[in-house]
Amino acid sequence: MATAQVERQKRKLKERLAQIRGDRSQRKFARDLGVFQQNVNRYENGTTPHTDFLITLAMKEGISIDWLLLGKGKMRRGR
Repeated sequence: MATAQVERQKRKLKERLAQIRGDRSQRKFARDLGVFQQNVNRYENGTTPHTDFLITLAMKEGISIDWLLLGKGKMRRGR
């Protein structure tokens, strides 16, 4: 995959994270996931999330990893 495509997906990742969070505050969202609010803030501002965070998010929120990382398929697993 070309570098430009990777960068484009990384930019869209922060938008998908905000979409998953929805109306919850970053603090509430972080609490729901068992992570620090500062991490959620950094990830929504473009820092690439750690693998542990992505796996936790996918498991606790029922999110498809393909959708989360690449925008492919349905947002929620099994729906």
